[in-house]
Amino acid sequence: MAASCDSLVPLIVLLFVSAQAVDRSNFKTCDQSAFCKRQRELKPGQSPYRALLDTLELSDSRLTLQLMNDNNKVRLLLELYRLQGNMTRVKINELKPIKPRYEVPDVLISDPITEALSVVAQDENSLVLSLGGKDQRLIVSAQPFRLDIVEGPQVLMSLNSRGLLAFEHLRARKDTSISHKISSTVGSMWDSLKSMFSSKSESEQATEQENEEQQTDEDGQIKEEEDKPGMWEETFKSHTDSKPNGPSSISLDFSLPGVEHVYGIPEHADTLKLKNTDGSDPYRLYNLDVFQYELHNPMALYGAVPVLISHNTERTMGIFWLNAAETWVDISSNTAGKTMFGKILDLVQVSSEAPQTDIRWISESGIIDVFIMLGPQPADVFTQYASLTGTQSFPPLSALAYHQCRWNYNDQEDVKTVDQGFDEHDIPYDFIWLDIEHADGKRYFTWDPTKFPQPKEMLQGLMDKRRKLVAIVDPHIRVDSGYKIHNEIRSKNFYVKNKDGGDYEGWCWPGNSGYPDFTNPEMRAWWASMFAFDQYEGSMENQYVWNDMNEPSVFNGPEVTMHKDAVHGAWEHRDVHNLYGLYVQKATADGLIQRSGGVERPFVLTRAFFAGSQRYGAVWTGDNAAEWGHLKMSIPMCLSLGLVGISFCGADVGGFFKHPSAELLVRWYQAGAYQPFFRAHAHIDTPRREPWLFGPENTALIREAIRQRYALLPYWYQLFYNAHHTGQPVMRPLWVEYPDNVATFSIEDEYLIGKDLLVHPVTDEAATGVTAYLPGKGEVWYDVHTFQKHDGDQSLYIPVTMSSIPVFQRGGSIICRKDRVRRSSSCMENDPYTLYVALNSQGSAEGELYIDDFHTFNFEKTKQFVHRHLSFSASTLSSRNLAPDSQFSTASWIEKIVIIGGSQPSSATLKNADGTELALEFEFDSTLAVLTLRKPGVNAVADWTVVLR
Repeated sequence: MAASCDSLVPLIVLLFVSAQAVDRSNFKTCDQSAFCKRQRELKPGQSPYRALLDTLELSDSRLTLQLMNDNNKVRLLLELYRLQGNMTRVKINELKPIKPRYEVPDVLISDPITEALSVVAQDENSLVLSLGGKDQRLIVSAQPFRLDIVEGPQVLMSLNSRGLLAFEHLRARKDTSISHKISSTVGSMWDSLKSMFSSKSESEQATEQENEEQQTDEDGQIKEEEDKPGMWEETFKSHTDSKPNGPSSISLDFSLPGVEHVYGIPEHADTLKLKNTDGSDPYRLYNLDVFQYELHNPMALYGAVPVLISHNTERTMGIFWLNAAETWVDISSNTAGKTMFGKILDLVQVSSEAPQTDIRWISESGIIDVFIMLGPQPADVFTQYASLTGTQSFPPLSALAYHQCRWNYNDQEDVKTVDQGFDEHDIPYDFIWLDIEHADGKRYFTWDPTKFPQPKEMLQGLMDKRRKLVAIVDPHIRVDSGYKIHNEIRSKNFYVKNKDGGDYEGWCWPGNSGYPDFTNPEMRAWWASMFAFDQYEGSMENQYVWNDMNEPSVFNGPEVTMHKDAVHGAWEHRDVHNLYGLYVQKATADGLIQRSGGVERPFVLTRAFFAGSQRYGAVWTGDNAAEWGHLKMSIPMCLSLGLVGISFCGADVGGFFKHPSAELLVRWYQAGAYQPFFRAHAHIDTPRREPWLFGPENTALIREAIRQRYALLPYWYQLFYNAHHTGQPVMRPLWVEYPDNVATFSIEDEYLIGKDLLVHPVTDEAATGVTAYLPGKGEVWYDVHTFQKHDGDQSLYIPVTMSSIPVFQRGGSIICRKDRVRRSSSCMENDPYTLYVALNSQGSAEGELYIDDFHTFNFEKTKQFVHRHLSFSASTLSSRNLAPDSQFSTASWIEKIVIIGGSQPSSATLKNADGTELALEFEFDSTLAVLTLRKPGVNAVADWTVVLR
C-alpha cells in the first residue's frame, strides 16, 4: 500500500503544477452555492420579522425579546448586550430549535465584559436603550424589526434596515417516509377537487392558498415553505453534499450612513478598499487551497477573518461576524435617506443625499452573533477587537529577521551549502526552511533517512552559527500502518469522520491521508505532545514549524477541501470549516511552548487562519506568482490582515510560482524587507534563486535590502511588543494615522510601519520614478537614506534607480537601529544602538526602545525587559524608564546619536543619572542639517540626558 501511495504522488504533483492559472471551475460562485443563491434571491424590502415587545426581558447587562417571522410563524430569540469599551453585541438564534445550532468556541479570549443596559423610552412599536457614552442609544423598532445605533442626532449603523434578515430554521425533511408521500398525494388530489368545484376565481384561490402557506396549521405547527433546490442535497461537479440537517443559512444586513470606504474581511487578492459587489459575486470567506490564485477577485483564499472596518472623516467602526461556516459578504452603495422611515426619522437627522454603504452577511449555518465596535478612532476599533479575540503573539526576534526557503532543499549537504553561501556572500539570515520532501515519504514528524540521516548534526551546525530551521508539519496524515503518528491517531479515534461514521480520508501530498479532528481538545493536546524532543526524533530547540495545507486541503474533495458533511464530534464540517486552520496552528504553537517547559516563545507559520489566529503566530499570502502584479498585491493583502488583528504577515519574496527576472527579484527583496514577515520561497520546479545567483550587482542590491532589515530589527521588535500589548497593527494604511485626510483613504501602494516610517516600494517594471504621498499638513518627513527633508501633505515625485527603496521617517520621531549587521539577529543581541532623532517643525521628537532576552516569556512572567521613552525637546535628549517595576540588564549601549533637521550646537554634554558629565564629540553637516554625536557610551538601560548648547 505504501508503494502505491508513493506512485500516485507524482501524478498529483503533475496535476497541480501543469496548470498556468486558477481553474475557476473548481470553485463555486454564489449561484453555484445553493444557500448563497437562495439568500441573494431575497431582495431588499419590508422585513417579515417583527419584534414581540411584550416578550422583553431586561437584566443589568442583557436584553432579550422574541422575533416573529410573519410568513412562517417561526420565532427567534434576540439578545442584546452592551459591552465594555463602546461595543454592542447582537445575537439571534431560533427560540426552540429542533437541535442545537453551532456557536463558535475558542475564538473569544474570554466572555466579554458587559455594562448596564437601560430602557429610556418605549411605545407600542419601539423602545430606546441607553448605550452610555456621548448620548448613544440603541433603537429597537418592532414592525418591521430593525435596530439603529445612534449618537445624538446621527445614525451610526442600522441593522435589518433593508429587510434582509433571513434565518432558515432547522426542520424535519418532508419526504423521508412513504406515509408522508401518500398523504401529500392525497392532499394534492383533494386540492384539485376543491379547485374544480370552487366558485372562487383563480386569483382568489391563489391568494387564499398563499395566506394558508404563511400561517400555522390548525394544530399550531409551523407552516413550511416549499423546498428549493439544494436545501437537502447539493451536487457540485462529482461531489454530493448530503445535508442531513437541511437548510440552515442565515443573513443580516447592516447600513452605514455617511460611509463610502470599508476594509477588511480578508483573505482576498484584491484592493484595500472593498469594492461594490452589485452585479458580481459577493466576497467569499471560505478557507480554500486555491492554486495560482487570480488578482482583483473576490474569490475565497486560504484564510477568513469575518471583520469589516468602516471609516470616514468622522468615525471608524467595525463589524465582527462570529461565524465559522462558509460566508459571503455583499457590499453596495446607496443614499442614506432610502432606508430611514418610521420612528427613527423622528429621532435623528438624515440627509437624503448622504452616501451610505450597505453590507450583507450570509452564512451557511450557525447563528447570528455579531459584535459592533463603535470606535470612534481607528486605534479604538483595534483595541476593541483585540479585547475580543486577543492580540498578535510576540514573536522571538529571530522570526522578524530574514527567512530562506524553497520547495525543497534537497538534503543535509544542500542545507549546509546554502548556509555557507550566505556567509560567503556576507548576507545575513536567521532561518532556513524545509518543505515536504524532508520527511520520510511525507510522513510528518519524521526525516528522510537518505537525505537527512543526521538531522541533529544539521541543526547543531546551524545552532553553532546562531541560526535556526523551520520544518513543515501538515495536518494530513499518511494512512500507513507502519507510521506511528497515523496508528496513534486511529487508535485514539482522533480522525475526522465521514458521514457514514468511518475515518474521513482524502488525497493530499502523501497520497491517501487521514485528517485529525483539531476541533477536539484531546486531539490538540495529543498533537502538541508530539513536538516533545523525545517524540519528534531528530528535533532540537532551534527547530520551528510551518503548518501548510490546513484549510484543510483535500485534492480529491469538493473545491479541493473537505466534504461539508464530514463529522467533527457533534458537528458537521460545514459548521467549523473556517476554524480548522486556527486549531492546527494553536495546537502546534502549544506544542512548541510545552516542549520548552513553557519557557520559549514559539514561531509557527500558517496558511489558513480565522479571527483569533493572531494569537498563535504568522501568516503568509500563499502561493503567489513571480509577477509584478503579485508584488503590488502583497501590500493591500497584508494591510487588510493588519486591520483585523493579524500583523505578522508577508508574501513569498520572488513569487512562489514561475521564475522572476533579476529586476523583479531585487524589487521584491526591497519591498519584503519592509514587510512584517520576510521570507523568500519558490516552487520545486523553479530554478534555484538564492540571493547570489543573479550576478554580483544584483547580489549587492539584495544584500543591501536585507541589511536594511537587520538594522531596523529594534524598531520592528518594539512595534511587535506594542502590537502584542495594544492590538495596534504593525503595518498600517496611511488613513489609520491620518483619519481625517480623505486623500489617504484609498492609498494602497505605500504604507506606514508603526507611525514613524513611511514606505513606498518600487513595484513597477523599469520604473525610473515613483510618486509618494507624504501626509500631514504642517508635518515634515526625512528620506532615511539621504536625510533630505520634505514637507507633509504633498505628492512627491522621487526618481529611482535599482538601489532605491523610498522610505521616510516622520519628523517628531526617534527610531532605534543597530547598524552593525552580523550573520544573524542572535549575533547582534548585545550590539550597540544608534538613535535616529528626526525633528518636527517645533524641534522636538519622541520614540521608544524595548529590549528583553528576545526569545522567552520572561518579559511577561518575571517582567524581565527594558522599555524606555526617548524624547528630544528644547535641545535636550533624554531616556526615561517606562517600566520601573521591570528588571533586565543588557550589554548593549548607545553608540551614536543622529539628530536630523536641527542646528549646529557649540557643545554636547552627556549627563548620567549619578551626576557625572561627559563632553561628547560631534560633527554637523550644514547641507543636510544633520548632527552626529559619537560614542555617548551609556548603557541602553540607564537614565541619561544629552544637552546641546
